[in-house]
Amino acid sequence: MRRPAALAAGLGLALALAGCGSGDGDQGPELTVSGAYMPQPVSDSMAAGFLTITNDGSAQDRLTSVTSDIAGTVTVHETVDSAMREVKNLAVPADGSIVFRSGGNHLMFEKLKQKPKQGDTVTVVLHFADTDPVTVEMPVKAATYTPAAHGH
Repeated sequence: MRRPAALAAGLGLALALAGCGSGDGDQGPELTVSGAYMPQPVSDSMAAGFLTITNDGSAQDRLTSVTSDIAGTVTVHETVDSAMREVKNLAVPADGSIVFRSGGNHLMFEKLKQKPKQGDTVTVVLHFADTDPVTVEMPVKAATYTPAAHGH
């Protein structure tokens, strides 16, 4: 009879302590990746990649580089006022996300070692300033693929 009460009290204390911290930034970034895909490239040498990086943590992180065994280089591009430019890193805001989509921020796979085809999967490793690298399996979709609009 006493065990469930003690367990419940201990759980309540653990949850209360989890909410306490010595400062705002001690949780750090908590990154997840979703919606990754690559449209089947029309070029033999380049391809684009799209995904969403969500940070549920209390601290910002930065995407510093991207690697893939399918390409000689993978670069990060942002689009500001309809102008595309390569960037060295990109902020992933605390309690926010960064979306890579057609017409916006995106990954460019350059010097392709092989041309991926619809149905293939491309492995990509995202490297961050403060978080361990994240490996993403990116399915290759039709060249005309457009993800379902939720937030576009």
